[in-house]
Order: sequence, then C-alpha cells, then structure tokens
Amino acid sequence: MKIDVIKLDGGKAGSVDLDDAIFGIDEIRGDILQRVVTWQLAKRRAGTHKIQVRNEVSRTGKKMYKQKGTGGARHGSRRAAQFVGGAKAHGPVVRSHAFDLPKKFRALALRHALSSKAKAGSLVIVDDLAIEGPKTAALRATFDKIGLKNALFIAGPEVDANFKLAARNIPNIDVLPNAGLNVYDVLRRHTLVLTKSAIDGISARFAQKEAA
Repeated sequence: MKIDVIKLDGGKAGSVDLDDAIFGIDEIRGDILQRVVTWQLAKRRAGTHKIQVRNEVSRTGKKMYKQKGTGGARHGSRRAAQFVGGAKAHGPVVRSHAFDLPKKFRALALRHALSSKAKAGSLVIVDDLAIEGPKTAALRATFDKIGLKNALFIAGPEVDANFKLAARNIPNIDVLPNAGLNVYDVLRRHTLVLTKSAIDGISARFAQKEAA
C-alpha cells in the first residue's frame, strides 16, 4: 500500500510504502478490538473501592436482646447487614481488575486498529514533527490548515520537545512516542498521524514479534 507523505505546513514530501500485513487488513474484527480495549481499561482501574465488613463497622457488639421469648427474630449484633448502619453484604473490596491476554492477540488487535484507520482514510503520514518553538497558537493554526481537529500523533522513537509543549494544551490532540502506541488511543481519536520514523518503528516492532 502506497500513501502520500506531507509536511506540517501541508506541502508534499513524497510517498511511502506501507506493509499490507499491518495496514492493509480488509476484514476488521471488531470483537478483537473490543477485547483489547476492555483489557486496557481494566488495567487502568484503581480497584480501591471498598465497603466495611462486620468487624470494621463501628457499632456495639452487645447482643441486642435475649435469644428467646421476644416474639421476634433472633439476632446477636447490630453490625449485621440487615440493620441501618450495619455492614454491607458481599460489597466491593480492594482488588485488581486486570486480566491476561496473549501477546500475539494484542499484536493482532493493533494491526486491526492500524488497518481500520488506513481503510477509513483517517491515516496521515508526515515527514517530521519537529518545530522551531513551543508556540501553541502557531501549531493550532497549522493543524487547522491541514484539517486536524481530533488526532493521535505517533512521533517516532522520541517526541520533539517543542512539539510536545505546543500540543499539550490543544484539545483532542494526543502525542506519543513509538513505545506508547496502543489500540485504545488509536481508536479514540478520529485521525492517526504517523511520522516516517514511526512507520519504521512499527514495522520493526512487528518483525521482532514474528521472529519471536
């Protein structure tokens, strides 16, 4: 697959060949993407929600009334879940929500995510993301010129410091290095913008996985 390369100012900078095994999948599997997005979001959950169990409730432990002869049900403590102010039965406790997915499955999902952007025409290739100064207003004008309103930028091995500073205050714009490329961030933005060095890094990344 061949795609045109542009400069940040909108000018042409040649073209680049994309690997069809990474960017040219015809049948995009939504179920694969959904499983990996769920896996990513589950890993982000803090899991710090917690309720008080019987031994943590600050109430008296004295027996409420005598065992028999009252005509009522038999109870031994006001800490029980059926009483107002008592413990909660089977509530949430501190735990990890993370679960495992095979590495090959995660790599396959990333291929499908990249291919979905290429198939939808939402993939833009730029030659470089280096700018002279960290000027947010100037960078916003540049994005407006090339039609980028909601985009994820994959900058290459490292993100240019000026570009990172200028882009961080622009809404709906994310900037990541090659190592940060993931399915969730690719799908949550309308446009995926890759540099030529990012494409080289992605190709090398998948080549290493296949060799392994």
